[in-house]
Amino acid sequence: MAISDAFLPELDFEMATTRRVLERVPDDKLDWKAHPKSNTIGWNANHLAEIPGWVEGTFAADVWDVNPPGGEPYQAPKLGSRQEILDLFDANVAAAKKCLAATPDAEFMKMWSLASGGQTLMTIPKIAVIRTWVLNHTVHHRGILTVYLRLNDIPVPSIYGPSGDEQPG
Repeated sequence: MAISDAFLPELDFEMATTRRVLERVPDDKLDWKAHPKSNTIGWNANHLAEIPGWVEGTFAADVWDVNPPGGEPYQAPKLGSRQEILDLFDANVAAAKKCLAATPDAEFMKMWSLASGGQTLMTIPKIAVIRTWVLNHTVHHRGILTVYLRLNDIPVPSIYGPSGDEQPG
């Protein structure tokens, strides 16, 4: 079995679940924060929309410098509506699936580095980027977003089992 064949069903499941959470994000609560030190609902939703886009970037280059010397620093998306967020998410998920399906096993084993200002912050195999910084990171921020929804009395969808609002079915 190819590595991509192992990742694709998990990506499908986690992204479908994440989309159900993003569908609940209300446009009028994008600026809501649970605490002054917390990010907003909108920031979390935008972040969830961008994460699947990291798959293509991981396989397109061996280094991502978020603040390249002499270049423009990376800017996270700042979309202003649920629909814009869902559109970016859907495009990034489709691209991630296509990229994963086309990636040979040997490419997953190549090293990848995150850098800032030309300084390497970490170096890990690309397979670990997909597991940690795409899949696990998505689950992490999706969990935060579900708490934010609950705190705003917005029904939380079932994820790995029933929620207080919804039974899987």
